[in-house]
Amino acid sequence: MKPVILKDIADQLGLSITTVSKALKDYPDVSKKTKALVKKLAYELNYVPNSFAVGLRSQTSKTIGVIIPTMVHYFFSTVIDAVLKEAENRDYMVIIMQSNENYELEKKQVDLLLNKGVDGILISLSNRTRDFKHLQKILDYKVPLVLFDKIAKTINCSKVIIDDRKAAYDAVTYLIKKGYKRISHFRGDLNPQNSIDRFLGYKKALIDNDIPYDPSLVYICNTNLDFEDGYNSAKKLIEDHGDHVDAIFAVNDLIAIGAINYFNQKKIAIPEKIALCGFSNWFMSSVISPSLSTIEQNAYKMGEKSTEILFQEIEYKHKNINVEYQKVVIDTALVIRKST
Repeated sequence: MKPVILKDIADQLGLSITTVSKALKDYPDVSKKTKALVKKLAYELNYVPNSFAVGLRSQTSKTIGVIIPTMVHYFFSTVIDAVLKEAENRDYMVIIMQSNENYELEKKQVDLLLNKGVDGILISLSNRTRDFKHLQKILDYKVPLVLFDKIAKTINCSKVIIDDRKAAYDAVTYLIKKGYKRISHFRGDLNPQNSIDRFLGYKKALIDNDIPYDPSLVYICNTNLDFEDGYNSAKKLIEDHGDHVDAIFAVNDLIAIGAINYFNQKKIAIPEKIALCGFSNWFMSSVISPSLSTIEQNAYKMGEKSTEILFQEIEYKHKNINVEYQKVVIDTALVIRKST
């Protein structure tokens, strides 16, 4: 069946297309009676606005793009929930892409989004991204760009992050105040900024509390930062240090949960023999046994704020208003559970 257009409604009611369009948009210069007639007929005819045509008139695609490293990660799925809700409130579509922590794929996805003519792009960088020319290309195309969580400090755009260094510092300081002295760190790869900052926060907490930093207690989880990484790192930790380590601070909850699984299998009591603290506050953290102490990262708020900034920059672009790039730091909180 042929789609109903504004002209069909206008012809049936003997009105101009302009009047019908204004009535559907609740313009004040159209009478309530006319608005009611137009909306009633539009409903009866199953009229749906043509977003492509609307976009052509407003010079927008009514679409934004999002690139994240992984979809299965609880943090990113929560961010996406917030992005979708904010976009829906503005009648925008969202194209979601997953880089799988792959730099080359991330570059290709940026090109695809630019070719689609999206109005703006949100990106959390892959762990393998070390060159940022593809990000500069977005800015060169005058497309609003907001980086969140895993960012590039050298790219001049708006960013929404947490204070990873402070959050890690607070977590390790808490462990030290609980009496733990030999604290291992299961860290992320050497490149991502949040992995670097969490390591630096860990190290500073030790030094500020007069505990010598021991590099042999730091284990790099550079594959998928997942359950298996945590399990294998815990196994290696015990092989290397036996019972001479009394706590672990992990770069994320999945790694910490993998470690808990290993210790449970080996009947190493948590937290009596070894305590664990994760990062992100996954839903699994509260149901694992023992429940995991962690850092609440406020993923939903991060997604909400990132999208809000992106839409503001899209609006400013169309109004020819100069954009002042923002750096927003989302609050974190230490969540204490049975693992510590």
